[in-house]
Amino acid sequence: MSEGRILVVDDEESIREFLTILLEKEGYDVATADSVAAGIERVAEGAFDLVMCDLKLPDGSGLEVLEEARRRRVDWPFIIITAHTTPQHALESLRAGAAEYLSKPFNVDDLKIILRNLLQRRAAGGERFEVPEFIGSCPPIQRILDLIPRVAATPSTVLITGESGTGKELLARAIHAHSARAAGPFLSVNCGAIPEGLLESELFGHAKGSFTGAVRDHVGLFAQARGGILFLDEIGELPSATQVKLLRVLQERRVRPVGGERELEVDVRVLAATNRDLQAEVEAGRFREDLYYRLNVLHLHLPPLRHRIDDIPELARHFVDRTCARFGMPAKRLTPDALRVLQAHRWPGNVRELENVIERTVALESAEIISSGSLPEHLRGQPTDARLEPVSLPEEGIDLEEYLDTMRLSLMRRALERTGGHQKKAAELLRLSYRAFRYHAEKLGLARDEEDGT
Repeated sequence: MSEGRILVVDDEESIREFLTILLEKEGYDVATADSVAAGIERVAEGAFDLVMCDLKLPDGSGLEVLEEARRRRVDWPFIIITAHTTPQHALESLRAGAAEYLSKPFNVDDLKIILRNLLQRRAAGGERFEVPEFIGSCPPIQRILDLIPRVAATPSTVLITGESGTGKELLARAIHAHSARAAGPFLSVNCGAIPEGLLESELFGHAKGSFTGAVRDHVGLFAQARGGILFLDEIGELPSATQVKLLRVLQERRVRPVGGERELEVDVRVLAATNRDLQAEVEAGRFREDLYYRLNVLHLHLPPLRHRIDDIPELARHFVDRTCARFGMPAKRLTPDALRVLQAHRWPGNVRELENVIERTVALESAEIISSGSLPEHLRGQPTDARLEPVSLPEEGIDLEEYLDTMRLSLMRRALERTGGHQKKAAELLRLSYRAFRYHAEKLGLARDEEDGT
């Protein structure tokens, strides 16, 4: 019995032949095409379970084949493959609806796992990924949540950027949890917290006697994380000498312990994170350009909490509930005035700061109601309209349209709350025409109000 029918679209005959032999040996039925036009013809004439398509074809982009499949409303998973890997191509493919993005030459074992997972997921009717404790409904967070299952399924390195406290490690753990390596270890190291003299030993291991104090062999994190994921936090703090060695490990998939005589094979996926602008670090000569591009195959950026004002109530309630449960305390609830104070704060420490504030407040408040008076004084002392001050421009820049959509969604929601869901009245509050309000409501995913004469 066939394991599934797969279409391979690639202009290189050797690739088509290699994949045909490999996939048929695994029990799949295989059809091939050598161009966009031929791929579209195949899509029109046959039912497939999965498509592997080259990104760059002689007569166009492989994404055109994907678009044709989506136009015909088929739900076949697409794997985009390319020899010309760039972060822009990767994100463009994933946003277009591709399930995977693989670089040539790809690892055969990884490919087998990816195919099996995608086909099993499709056979089960699809899977909705829920990320524990990754909370938020603003457009930037929802886009990241949508990308997690696709990014998780690839073997590519991922660079996660964002200010301190935005949840970069939580996002890395979510990728691990939904990846083919979920059964393997997730190991994390803060590259800025370990002295330079010890960092290489921590990452790559060392042999007994290789330096003073090396009284026994030490297995490094790359070896310990075998079969899983190694998360390199604050990668921008990595010393220059270690950058060179890390680049070699990522390129050759082999690591030599400090003072060791032989190399060890590396079977680990690397995720990296930084609160720095690595592109600026490269231009300043503090970070290797080749390592930057090796790490930045896929890029996810977490927005600061001050750009997620509407997520603050949901996050705050979550932290209250979790803290009460951990302390064995009766459930507490936040009053509207407390939430207004929380939304007015700028949160320079982001989600981590909010979590700490809530934990402290819950611990000190004996009542079951948390009002604005229960909150720390430095929060209560600022004006409640502080959230309306112009935001500062982050060093890494900002997606202006994305930010404006976030603010537009926030104000539209507040207007609807104030008018009891009456869209015409909400539109008047915002000095918008009813037609413009409905346009933005549909674009941003705001639920339509009930038929109430509006």
